[in-house]
Amino acid sequence: MHPILFQFGHFMVRAYGLVVLLAIFLGAQVAITLARFTAKKFEEHIVPLVYTVVIAAIIGARFWQVFFFEPSYYLAHPVEIIAIWQGGLSIQGGIIGGILAGIWYSRRHHLPFWELADTLAPAIILGQGIGRIACLLNGDAFGSPTGASFGLVYPPGTLAYQTYGNQPLWPAEVWESQADMVIFAVLFALSRRRMPKGTLFLTYNVLYAAVRFGLEFLRGDSPRYLFDWTAAQWTSVAVIIMCGLLMFWLVSGQRTIEMG
Repeated sequence: MHPILFQFGHFMVRAYGLVVLLAIFLGAQVAITLARFTAKKFEEHIVPLVYTVVIAAIIGARFWQVFFFEPSYYLAHPVEIIAIWQGGLSIQGGIIGGILAGIWYSRRHHLPFWELADTLAPAIILGQGIGRIACLLNGDAFGSPTGASFGLVYPPGTLAYQTYGNQPLWPAEVWESQADMVIFAVLFALSRRRMPKGTLFLTYNVLYAAVRFGLEFLRGDSPRYLFDWTAAQWTSVAVIIMCGLLMFWLVSGQRTIEMG
């Protein structure tokens, strides 16, 4: 784990920011490629859409972290709310912010949102998988103690070390990154099949929410609420229910059109 990759005087290149930029770049390239082969009408919109979505995702990710994950801390330290360079970005909040930005962009440019979302779904989860590597290098999004001799031991200077010292911790962020890559493969395979519009994007949300719900039991950096669940688990359950209802609505509507 290397939070700071290298330094020139007072200028520091942080691993978190560099890997996140790499995740955005590679995700955008995959999105452009998918649009080129599956929905060419979206190709020219990918780059401006990425700029819009990234800004909204950062705002959403920070909002979610501040108000749902660590409200007591940021109420006590309000000046740090804008200090995103210190970490503290919720992926789930970023997804919600990105979705809202995508809806706005698609309406502004008269694009079919569900079809656009299906095109972008594999690229989004790929970016998430790469982005989780940033969490590993930064020493955040860490697991709880394994209580055994195996696990990740974080070095001094990381939040994980400040929290648990040299105890071995569950590799929650590593497993999430690997699970994201599996979801990417599944979505890429499904993208080659004919499916009702919107269902691929909703499938992405359901699969990621299910993975996140399970891995949260191993996390050691989040407060817990009712049922000993974290905010991420409650968000995941809400996402699964909403996406299930939306998928039923989309599939039913598609069947009605075909029958009509």
